[in-house]
Amino acid sequence: MAAKSRITAQESPKQKSKSPSRVRKTRASDIFKFPLTKSNFILLAAGLLVIVVGYLLLASGITEEPAVLDGKWNNFFAVTLAPIVLVIGYCVLIPLGIMKVFKKEVGKE
Repeated sequence: MAAKSRITAQESPKQKSKSPSRVRKTRASDIFKFPLTKSNFILLAAGLLVIVVGYLLLASGITEEPAVLDGKWNNFFAVTLAPIVLVIGYCVLIPLGIMKVFKKEVGKE
């Protein structure tokens, strides 16, 4: 019996090393870091604000008589400026806020 107890004592460390329920230590490189920083969210908020302003300018064209009889529109803001502002918001600021990678400061993480 003494020989059998020595065998089980020698096998038990091997069994523990193969166990699938072994707890793995987390390394600093394994921790998930959200890719967007505070600067990205500021750009996204600015893009959203520009889009809202663009739609408000577009709504300023709703009047009793938006067009003159000869086919010209009265409101410069609704016809020209609002589409330009919306394109800047949708095609420049929102993608820039998503894709821009800002350098992190040395002291902060």
